[in-house]
Amino acid sequence: MTVPTDSGERRRAGDRPPLVTELIDGATVQEITEQAWLALVGEDEVLVPLPAPMPADALSSWVEIVGPWTGSVVLTCGRDTALALTRALLREHAPEVLIKEEDVDDALGELANVVGGNVKAVLPGPSVLGLPETGSTPPPGREADTCRVDVLWRGEPLTVSVQSHAERENEVPL
Repeated sequence: MTVPTDSGERRRAGDRPPLVTELIDGATVQEITEQAWLALVGEDEVLVPLPAPMPADALSSWVEIVGPWTGSVVLTCGRDTALALTRALLREHAPEVLIKEEDVDDALGELANVVGGNVKAVLPGPSVLGLPETGSTPPPGREADTCRVDVLWRGEPLTVSVQSHAERENEVPL
């Protein structure tokens, strides 16, 4: 009988999962975001890497990644920016005046899904991408396990964050 040798690739129960900052950097997240922008928002749409304060009416969309690293890719912007992004994604199909809330959710969700899928592709696998969600910005986990990119789109702030989940009170470390 042959006994398989341990290659060391599996995590042991006492090992900590890798930090996202050990797996991906801000330049890669920004490049992924810029490529998604070119494909979905438009070739003439640019992201300027400058931080700016987020408005109080911020909206977020995120997708969860579950694998050797588990967390979320979160896209956050102000409500007016979300409306402008929805119009840009809908292009000629955008209504003149009224955009429904579900259109905004769909547009932000699609952007988070594309950016999240491309982030997942550069992380160690196998990993699974969840479905997009929208709402209030989810709380990040530890700062050391967060890779954040702040940009301006059409002069308005937008943030893409690859972040672990905030620890919940009832979670018990294994």
